[in-house]
Formats: sequence, structure tokens, C-alpha cells
Amino acid sequence: MAERYVSDHEQELVRKADAYFPGGSTGHGSRGFIVGGGRGSHIWDASGNEYIDYLLGSGPMIVGHAHPEVVEAVRNQLETGSTFFGATEETVLLAEEVVNAVACADKVRFCCTGTEATMFAMRAARAFRGRDKILKFDGAYHGMNDHAMMSIFPTEQLDYPQAEPNSAGIPKSVEDEVLVAPFNDLETTAAIVEQYHDEIGGVIVEPMQRLILPVTGFLAGLREITNQYEIPLIFDEVVTGFRLGYGGAQEYYGVTPDLCTLGKAVGGGHPLTAVAGRDEIMAHFDQAGMPSGKSLPQAGTLNGNPIASAAGLATLNILKREGTYERKEAVGRTLREGLQERLDVAEIPAKVIGENVMFDVYFTQEDIVDHRGTMRADDDKKNEFNGLLRENGIYKGGSKFYLSTAHDDKDVKATLAAFDDAVERLGR
Repeated sequence: MAERYVSDHEQELVRKADAYFPGGSTGHGSRGFIVGGGRGSHIWDASGNEYIDYLLGSGPMIVGHAHPEVVEAVRNQLETGSTFFGATEETVLLAEEVVNAVACADKVRFCCTGTEATMFAMRAARAFRGRDKILKFDGAYHGMNDHAMMSIFPTEQLDYPQAEPNSAGIPKSVEDEVLVAPFNDLETTAAIVEQYHDEIGGVIVEPMQRLILPVTGFLAGLREITNQYEIPLIFDEVVTGFRLGYGGAQEYYGVTPDLCTLGKAVGGGHPLTAVAGRDEIMAHFDQAGMPSGKSLPQAGTLNGNPIASAAGLATLNILKREGTYERKEAVGRTLREGLQERLDVAEIPAKVIGENVMFDVYFTQEDIVDHRGTMRADDDKKNEFNGLLRENGIYKGGSKFYLSTAHDDKDVKATLAAFDDAVERLGR
């Protein structure tokens, strides 16, 4: 493969990034790699090297980069104003679209980040329930708020339900407010809920945890045990919302929570996320309608920003078109199955896990059903594989292939060829 060309301009930008960012990065992305732009399913770096993009901005660019309809919607809104600290037509129409699409959604509140959305969802559940503890799952990612940062990157295998803080600066008291259970283990989870049910304010779960699929009956059983004790169940659908299907994971897996969080796809590549859920829980966001001590203030300068709302509406209109999800599924299936087949032929122990629209490989012989299974996989081999793909013009994150509506047959052919080369070199 040709060595990546690095221009003087990009080298200067990298030098400045090292000088001005802690660790030389914005906290994500590849250090020493500066993105120059993107269109459709491709991006190019600041030196002009082009890549097929399976990172998609970590998921938001579900209809591809700079989609003409999204660009037009944003341009039109820019000409009438950028933000007003109040609802606009676009904000209202996007809320209507969310309520119509998402099974659990009676009402919606917009935020700007997934971290905010999960924080407010957990806060709303605690306010409604009148209890302090949150149950989450080992290795689950719910953003960067204090409660979410418990056992997100666990370094120890503590006994459940003990939480492990994975960031400095989190008060010790938060550790005592979070219970941790193993994903896909309904028996252990139910036992924790039964023991602590009178202290639990809510249960939050990624219905597809990172890339780990829920085993048959797990989500339904979780719904049943939370219903039994009248504990709000939160689906974190920042990733899966409008991605697994137009109604998200709750439609795809057939289980309806009490609250959900939405992000990435719903903002069309702009900073917009949402909390949505049942009337009686969402009512706590109505400061005027709730008694003192029961309401949740939720002001944010850019909440429901009209530019982001316009981009989100345009994106959802594209996704609603007939055959959109079927085409994306077909492309993803070809790539996912193609990667597994090549690894099997090369006799490299590996499991390609996830759904067709979002998947990745773990270098292990065992089936992965929980986070601790992923910890036993060979990360060094995965990093090597990702580096080989980058050399072949494939851009992805460390842990996912995201599919967009813009990926086409030409991309599939080039990606399968990249798989051929990367797997062959990996197996030497």
C-alpha cells in the first residue's frame, strides 16, 4: 500500500494541536490525524488523502457527509437566524416527529450532548421514583456525566453490584449511588433489583450494549422486573435511535421502556440530543406544573437549536423513505459476513459481532455476551487490524463500523478488497 502523504500544512496543524490540546487531541479521534472534509461516504485528511468513512463522526452522519438536502435545510435556517433561546417551527416539528416515531415518547426535551441527555434521563427517573440509586450495566457507555462514568472502562472485575469510578474528580458519594449488573445476565440483574428495589430510582441500559446483542428474553425480562417494582426503565438510544430502525431499538427488539435518550442521527450531524418518555415522568420537566421540590430545571442556551433541528428534520425525512433501511442492512450484511468469512478462511480466531448497520471484530475464540468477554479479546491484534485498514483507505473508529445510506456497491467492493489485504497481512 502507498504510504500516506503528509503535507507541510497538516504537519503544522498537528504541531499546533500538540501545543494547544491536552494530549494533542480534542479527546477523540486519532492523534496526528487532521480531517480536511467529507462528502457522502468518504472523507479526506488535511493532506488530501481520501478514505471510505465508517466512523461517520462516531455515528451522526447516518445519511453521509454534506448531504445536499441537509445542507440546504441548514443554509435556509442560517438565513433566518442561528438561535433564539426559544422554540422555533423546526424545534416543534422535530419533537412531533420523535413522538410519532418512538414508542415510549409522549413528550420530548432537547439537549446538546448525549452526556446531558443521559444525565437528565437518570435525574428524571430519580425525581419520579423518589429514590437515589441508578442501576447500570458493566461496560455500558452513557456519556461522560458522573453516574455514567461508573464501570464504563472497568479495570478490575469487582463483585456485582459494586461500581468502579473510571475518572478522577468524581465524588466518592456517586460511587455509592450506582449499582452495576452484567449485561445479558437476567438472573443476576433480577437478584440485584430485588435486593435494592426500594433504593433504585431507575435502570439505564443500552439495548444493544456497544456492539453486544441482547440475548433472547433479556430486554423483555428487564422490562418485566422493572415493571414489577415500578422502577423506570431507560433505554439509552443515543446510538441505536433511528439506526436499527426508524423507531430505534425499542421497535427493533420489541420492548418499550419508560424513558429513552436519543442523539447522533436525530441531530443530523449537529449538536442536538433528546430525552423522551412517558407523560407522568416527563412532567417533572414542567417547572410551573410540578409542586416545589419535584421539578427539574433544564435550561440550556442551545437546547433545540433551530439549525440543529432543521438538520435533524432533513435527516429523518431521508431515513423515512421506502427501502432506506433495507438497503443499508444489505450493504452492512455483505461487509459483516464478508469480514467473518475472510477471518475464518485465514484461521484467525475472531468474532464479528453487532447488527448489520453497526459491527466490529473482536479477536477471540469465545462468543461475546457481556463486557468482560470483550476484555478477554486481543486488543493489540485489533489495533493492528485497524491500522492495516487505514493503510488501505478505510477510516473507522477503534471499536465500530458505522454504516450510512451513502455507502454503495463501489464502497463495498473496495472495503472487501481492504479486508483481503489486512487479513492476509495479519495472518502472516
